[in-house]
Amino acid sequence: MRIRAVTAVPISFRVPQGQNVTLGIGRAVKRDAVLVKIETDEGLVGWGEAHHGRCPGAIARLVDTTIAELVVGLDALDVVGVWRRVHQMQLASHGMGAAAAMALSGIDLALWDIRARVVGWPLYRLLGGASKPIKAYAGGISLGWQAPESLADEAQSYVEQGWRALKLRCGDTVPRDVARVRAVRERLGDEIDILVDANTNYSLDDARRAMPAFDELGVGWLEEPFSPFDDRAYETATGFGNVPLAAGENHFTRFDFTRLIDGGAVMFLQPDLSKTGGVTETMRIAAVASAWKLTINPHTSATGVNMAATLNLLAAIDNPGYFEGDLAKHNPFRDEVGGLPYQLDADGCVWPSETPGLGLEVDEDFIRAHPLIEGPCYV
Repeated sequence: MRIRAVTAVPISFRVPQGQNVTLGIGRAVKRDAVLVKIETDEGLVGWGEAHHGRCPGAIARLVDTTIAELVVGLDALDVVGVWRRVHQMQLASHGMGAAAAMALSGIDLALWDIRARVVGWPLYRLLGGASKPIKAYAGGISLGWQAPESLADEAQSYVEQGWRALKLRCGDTVPRDVARVRAVRERLGDEIDILVDANTNYSLDDARRAMPAFDELGVGWLEEPFSPFDDRAYETATGFGNVPLAAGENHFTRFDFTRLIDGGAVMFLQPDLSKTGGVTETMRIAAVASAWKLTINPHTSATGVNMAATLNLLAAIDNPGYFEGDLAKHNPFRDEVGGLPYQLDADGCVWPSETPGLGLEVDEDFIRAHPLIEGPCYV
């Protein structure tokens, strides 16, 4: 079975007025994604998602030209061989770095979708896993910068839906960040896990002042306080308090994660399957992390394709952490691309689909109805 065609489709939608959540990286005004379709010479089709990298048109163009030329004609079931060729020809030599890793991620997810469909199994089973509950937290584009009482109201609404953990956005001023976390903790009590994410917007001094307060409030992790390139800041911040650090959504391939793990500062790893190299590479990252007794807590991307693939992977590794649920009030990429990719059970957990492949049937009419919108997704 050979790869006959590769097509990338950038898609977008505007965030409805009044739902523009503000994070450390800006105010959300639209959502973007890049879906990747692979067709084989035997008529099978697989779908993947490449992270948009804030330039979805460029990522799609990279897939359609350079990456497609490297993989068309290759064995569609030789996923590792395809991964190696793209890495050798585009990432490791004269390539485009992060953009190529995102493009390769979409290719890899689509090939695993095909591979699992060939045998008629859900992906987690093909990967050696089993159907099991995965603990989840309420996150995504939600719980952003707002008045503490308003944030506590939003957080309480998610707990009433059954979520037992949630992630608040920090990276504002330290007093406002601490006030928001305190309001949510006081409203929800000690039984709910609270995580915080600075979206790389903290300075070392911010972290020094915030982390003792986060310790006091029982915060489960402080995510991405600094740039992924600033290893020294992560190492320094471990001396500021006991709240553990989390990172990884902006790290690419096992080589970045080896450096992250060796540094010893980050205790929760967060690879994004649509960024770091797909299922193939995230399984490798999970294996390295397992040797260090670290869990995998993936960052999820925009559409149900990534979310379904993430759930399948978490069900197939021995060190799963949290699944990130996107609680954005309006996200048709989550709900309508292929149907809702997960449901919360009574224990605050999610389960992988039993449908063959990634677990979704992508709606191409929906894709055509959401063409690329140029411009930034955060302002």
